[in-house]
Parts: sequence; C-alpha cells; structure tokens
Amino acid sequence: MNMIVATRLTKRYDAYEAVRDLNLEIASGDMAAISGHSGAGKTTLLKLLGAVERPTSGGLIVNGQNLLALGRRALPYLRRSLGLVFQDQKLLFDRSALDNVRLPLDIIGLPPREASRRARAALDKVGLLEREKARPIALSGGEQQRLAIARAVVNRPTLLLADEPTANLDADAARQVLELFAAFNQVGVTVVIATHAPQTIPHPTRLIVLDHGRIAP
Repeated sequence: MNMIVATRLTKRYDAYEAVRDLNLEIASGDMAAISGHSGAGKTTLLKLLGAVERPTSGGLIVNGQNLLALGRRALPYLRRSLGLVFQDQKLLFDRSALDNVRLPLDIIGLPPREASRRARAALDKVGLLEREKARPIALSGGEQQRLAIARAVVNRPTLLLADEPTANLDADAARQVLELFAAFNQVGVTVVIATHAPQTIPHPTRLIVLDHGRIAP
C-alpha cells in the first residue's frame, strides 16, 4: 500500500516552479530520504506532502486522502495523522517542554489528564522526560529538536515529515535525532526526511534526488 502518490505534481510561485511535473510513490512503512541542491524543491515538496501548501496542479494522495479534493475544514483532521518537523520548530518559549508537547492534544480537546499522560510518553520516547518542566530556552539545540519531534509524534502519526532535522546540530546530537526517526520507522511509521546529507540517514528504503523541482534520473 502506498502512503504517498504524487502525479504530475506542480507548485508554482508566480513565474517560479518550485516543484515541476513530479511523479512519486512512497510505500507505507518506507524511510525515504529526499536530497538535492539548495533550491531543488525539497522543502516545498515536504510542505505539499504535509498539506501546508496547496499544489498548483497535478494529483496528490497522502494516507488515502486526495489532498486536492479536501476542503479547508477537512485539512486539520488530515494533519492529525501527520507529524511535521520543519527547520522553524515554532516552539513556545514561554511554556514548559510538557506544555509544548501537549499543545496538539489540547487543540483537539483531549481531556487534560490523558493529554499529559500521552505528552509524557512522547517525551520519554525522545529522552526528555526528566526535562518536562524546562522551557525550550534552557534546552540545547539537540534537545530542542527532540522536543519538536516529541510534539510531532504525540498524535501517533502514520507519516512523519522532517525538513533538514539535523542541519544545526553537532555530530552526536544529529546521530541521536536520526536514531529517533529510525526507531519510529521500525514500529511502522512512514518517515520522509529532506536532507543535504542522505548518507547520514540510517537504512533508508528510498533515496529521492531532486533537481530544480524534478526527480533526477
């Protein structure tokens, strides 16, 4: 079964095509690395897959949902099955680590006790349970990235998307973050990571190289 099916997918900003006529299939359970030069379209493709951006044309099915046919009211429900980790982590620096992870659960109205239980479980998975009361400013860069991952997986997504998740980390912190993605993949989560260094991704089942918005031959 395919988690992602893109058919002649195109995203245009004015006269610039960031993604052009792209055909792509990613199976459920894959761990895919998307690579390419700066400006190749990696971030745009992830935003399309995560329903953050709307395609200009073409077809896109994610987790069985036709994104072009979904109305705006349906998009939040789709996003509950997705975990998004982008370069701009959008952590709330005036709230604790626990509150940051709880936020998606609070938004959907989960009872506070259950939300806290699931948030602590997500923090535990990324090795931050002991820092649940700390605010993000008190965390290292690697810990902040792990906090962003905990928030992305607290809804138990079937698809996890990450844009250059190790770009600003030292080698040890980067290794820990990538090991987390591999661990989620091993329990059945489909993982798609955009990266300049695909050789660092542990055991990818797919390598997709973009060149000016197209998949390189």
